[in-house]
Amino acid sequence: MCPVRLYHSSFTINKGEFVGIMGPSGSGKTTLLNILSGVDKGTSGEVFINNKDISSMKKDAMALFRRKNMGYIFQDFNLLDSLTVQENIALPLILDKENPKLIENKVNDLMNFFNIKELKKKYPYNISGGEKQRVAAARALINDPDIIFADEPTGNLDSKSANNIMNIVNKMNEDINSTVLMVTHDPFASSFCKRVVFIKDGQVKMEIISSGDRKKFFDKILEVQSIIGGIR
Repeated sequence: MCPVRLYHSSFTINKGEFVGIMGPSGSGKTTLLNILSGVDKGTSGEVFINNKDISSMKKDAMALFRRKNMGYIFQDFNLLDSLTVQENIALPLILDKENPKLIENKVNDLMNFFNIKELKKKYPYNISGGEKQRVAAARALINDPDIIFADEPTGNLDSKSANNIMNIVNKMNEDINSTVLMVTHDPFASSFCKRVVFIKDGQVKMEIISSGDRKKFFDKILEVQSIIGGIR
């Protein structure tokens, strides 16, 4: 679904996969995420999403493609305090001038899926960090994206909220077959992934695949981290 060339390396993310990107500080995790999501352009290489080379798109075309085909979950939530929870979730469809009834139905379905319907009229400054991340996850799904990019989704959360949001992201992947690419330094978060790719100095160094046992996968992630060097 999303083949990528990274310096002298390449990898592919298939539809329905949940892939983590890990590596030490300065390894290029955030840069890679920005290139894959079309926020930045690489100096070389190609990025294809659904057979479309986004690395060759012009700025306006890329912005439209991102809005229609990608979802985002950010570390700092990126919710608008002037909008209600319901409006924050609906925003991508409002910008696309979709039918109001369609928007209402999709927002209600997602609020039910994430168990946040009671928050619909509240504003982001009135809800907890874990609730904000649920809202962000719902917004990421509102446009039925080809791929969801998650940038350190547990970075601003306590351990209980981190566990909750990772269970939610996992539910997105398993229950509705969302394709998720997550950049994180957190071995706990990565243990929810089906595959983890480790990069260092801008190159793919290693990847590991989960057998379905999260505890064993967590231990394997820690082992590889010690080999690659650094946890952040």
